[in-house]
Amino acid sequence: MIPIKVVGASTKANAKPAADISEAAGVAAKYLQGGALNLTALPPLSLYIHFPWCVRKCPYCDFNSHEPKEGEAFPEQEYLDAVRADLEQALPLIWGRKIYTIFIGGGTPSLMSAAGLDRLLSDMRTLLPLDSDCEITMEANPGTFEAEKFKSYRASGVNRLSIGIQSFNPRHLKALGRIHDDGEARRAVEIALDNFDNFNLDLMYALPSQTLEEARADVETAMAFKPPHLSLYHLTMEPNTLFAKYPPSLPDDDASADMQDMIAELTAANGYNQYEISAYAKEGHRARHNLNYWEFGDYLGIGAGAHSKLSFPHRILRQARYKQPKAYMEQVKLGAPVQEEYEIQREDMGFEFMLNTLRLHGGFDPNLFSERTGLSINAIDKQLNAAEAKGLLYRDYKIIKPTELGQRFLNDLQEMFLKG
Repeated sequence: MIPIKVVGASTKANAKPAADISEAAGVAAKYLQGGALNLTALPPLSLYIHFPWCVRKCPYCDFNSHEPKEGEAFPEQEYLDAVRADLEQALPLIWGRKIYTIFIGGGTPSLMSAAGLDRLLSDMRTLLPLDSDCEITMEANPGTFEAEKFKSYRASGVNRLSIGIQSFNPRHLKALGRIHDDGEARRAVEIALDNFDNFNLDLMYALPSQTLEEARADVETAMAFKPPHLSLYHLTMEPNTLFAKYPPSLPDDDASADMQDMIAELTAANGYNQYEISAYAKEGHRARHNLNYWEFGDYLGIGAGAHSKLSFPHRILRQARYKQPKAYMEQVKLGAPVQEEYEIQREDMGFEFMLNTLRLHGGFDPNLFSERTGLSINAIDKQLNAAEAKGLLYRDYKIIKPTELGQRFLNDLQEMFLKG
């Protein structure tokens, strides 16, 4: 949490000519006007950078990812030019604020060349004041791992990897449409171990025709590499995906519940603390970038389809950029990369806050609500009482958190904070 600063405050890292500072103040002036909220301090600020290309779109994926046309390479330099210009145009909204974490997501950012990644991070350091302990995470997929390239990524400043393994079982990898096989999955982790002391392995469970023992084998294989962090996701049928249109045969509710119980037992026995619905970490290795999301912190999203949440003294702003890479790059040149922008309304604030913080198994300090929303905790007292009465929520003067029952029925608990 940092005190609110007047827009226009400068640091050496983002110093601008006087004319630009004047323009910046003008752009942000409307957000500094009086409004419905009263934030006494701004939350920590993160940066998200989206890389929108993949070798092949997976049938379960609803993220903003695009396959290059056959025979075409993605326009790396043109896109990096657009990302830098996008950030330059967004600076007035975050002037003088420090960046505590950076996450480069996709798509498949590890398709980027070593020189391209180095240029990207150099641009970020030129334009932004980064915290001296800034966590810089990059998503990577096993089918794109090259040892020398990942050494270069580390040398350029990436200090945390998030590797999309999904499964070590060749049959399940094929069903998920992944471009890597089980051998490449293991090789990717070995390369990560050689170059990074902080990395995450992504796994999915309740996969098509997956048995409990197959799910157990995946988790045990992952833990054998001793990763500092694990993300274990239940496969879901997201709208507008190939799996939604042609649903595969999935384990039933009882089988997937058994898998969840197995994961809870295995991770705990191996020293992993479950601190969020899908996140498990060794001591000192929680994902700080993701924690900032879950604690209703601020983030600036740069790149095609990226989303932002930015706080000001009297309002909280959300933005979404154009999703199609070509349209995004064209709009950046026009100085208008943001396709959608709106303020979170007072009546929606409780739901927005609780949608994120209820994912945390350890809960949150009640004071965090007023710090991050500008409202009194009494604004959601009725919903808190109702959730507590149903046994879905525990609260006292120090903590508000979901009960074990609330964790099992998290969607129902979150929906209780919808307006109306």
